[in-house]
Amino acid sequence: MSDNAQSSEMDRRERNDADQIHIFDTTLRDGEQSPGASMTLAEKLQVAELLDEMGVDIIEAGFPIASNGDFEAVSEIAKIAKNAVICGLARASSKDIDRAGDALRHAKRPRIHTFISTSPVHMKYKLQMEPEEVLAAVTSSVQRARQYTDNVEWSAEDATRTDHDYLCRCVEAAIKAGAGTINIPDTVGYTVPEEYNHVIEMLRERVPGGDTVIFSTHCHNDLGMAVANSLAGVKAGARQVECTINGMGERAGNAALEEIVMAINTRNDVLPYWTGIDTTMITRASKLVSAVTSFPVQYNKAIVGQNAFAHESGIHQDGMLKHNETYEIMTPESVGLKESSLVMGKHSGRHAFREKLKDLGYELGDNAFQDAFVRFKELADKKKKIFDEDIEALAGDEVAHANDRIQVEALTVIAGTGGPQKATLTLDIDGRHVTKEATGNGPVDALFNAIHALVPHDANLQLYQVHAVTEGTDAQAEVSVRLEEDGKTVTARGADVDTLVASAKAYVSALNKLIVKREKTAPGEMLAS
Repeated sequence: MSDNAQSSEMDRRERNDADQIHIFDTTLRDGEQSPGASMTLAEKLQVAELLDEMGVDIIEAGFPIASNGDFEAVSEIAKIAKNAVICGLARASSKDIDRAGDALRHAKRPRIHTFISTSPVHMKYKLQMEPEEVLAAVTSSVQRARQYTDNVEWSAEDATRTDHDYLCRCVEAAIKAGAGTINIPDTVGYTVPEEYNHVIEMLRERVPGGDTVIFSTHCHNDLGMAVANSLAGVKAGARQVECTINGMGERAGNAALEEIVMAINTRNDVLPYWTGIDTTMITRASKLVSAVTSFPVQYNKAIVGQNAFAHESGIHQDGMLKHNETYEIMTPESVGLKESSLVMGKHSGRHAFREKLKDLGYELGDNAFQDAFVRFKELADKKKKIFDEDIEALAGDEVAHANDRIQVEALTVIAGTGGPQKATLTLDIDGRHVTKEATGNGPVDALFNAIHALVPHDANLQLYQVHAVTEGTDAQAEVSVRLEEDGKTVTARGADVDTLVASAKAYVSALNKLIVKREKTAPGEMLAS
């Protein structure tokens, strides 16, 4: 861990194991369930390696029974992990647990995370099971998971809407069956901090054996209180927090890892705990997850948003010039942001470009770096000033499209008032170049019609959004596209100084993600040609 990863008063005293907060990252499982988010195996491995390196204690790598793709991801991540516990999720059924056990067989430190709903509404309508049947399933599922590993976590889905007496019975059954971690999820983001704090305290006090296990939080953000609820659970004695990079997750998302960690780091006076996270890697992790999922980070997002350390108000700027602590409670460097004196332009070399990428939180492989450098040079020939945002868009575009089976090769568009608008597009599809000309009601429509002719599909366009990466008429355009096909939703981005080229990249990238989703559910399905 770097020296400034935990710059708090706890560094000045001996750390107590009882005060450690174990960080359980579920970006690759719960985060990927965000509508429109999907990652290829290569992307998941890249994220997992970074999480492992930055000190995440437990990585929930996927839901092995869900698809062959999820099984493969858990299995491959289990092979490469150096430090983190690798976890697979399983419902309270033999098939789920056996599949998870099989996926984790190569893990140095495996964990099976099994769960079942315990709230009245879930038991009645979702499970259609009686409380005693659910209670029996708690015991049998944990016992079966223990056949594969001693490290078993049990979760009470919808715990915060569960009768307290019944929740105590279920937790006691899980502990007796051998679960070492008990997770109390706020599955629908319903609870508030004081209430959640009471639930954790109540369970620790009332349940026999509660002092022998680690209690965990898993809070959703439907009411915007996921982080606050998680920290309330920690103050009540929970010592594991389940969270995701950038707060990704179903509906409004999960508790954000970066906010949990930096809250503990910054306010160690009232949160006297510690984590093993190297906070200087937070920005890099945020950018990587945003790039591979095509989910942008909102500008005013805490810790990792573009404006998190920006000051425009004159009063704020005056204060910052006098002393940065007047308006900053943490330093940009503490989360991996660095000020650089390097001015990038068409004369910049590879070394300077690589250093700039590192400063911005990107580390590209050799091939991806070379492609990005070529695109940077092309961009520098077109723009007088290269802003950090330009390079971030370029690098993020490279990460997002690195494994695409379909690539945009060439595009010519004829537009204007005369009509009809026409697009001539060349795609590289699995190494084969194909070209199509199409017309449409406007240049974008013509372009998308050409893509549809080259890659036939039934996906519906749900979102088409354009914004400028920087100011000026020579700014790069960043386009976001969301497609839906047979209930599967994907989101993708593309960046270029030409808005139509950016549009083509975004749409094609979304199609690539749909192909991945098809193959997860139907292995071996060929790309339509």
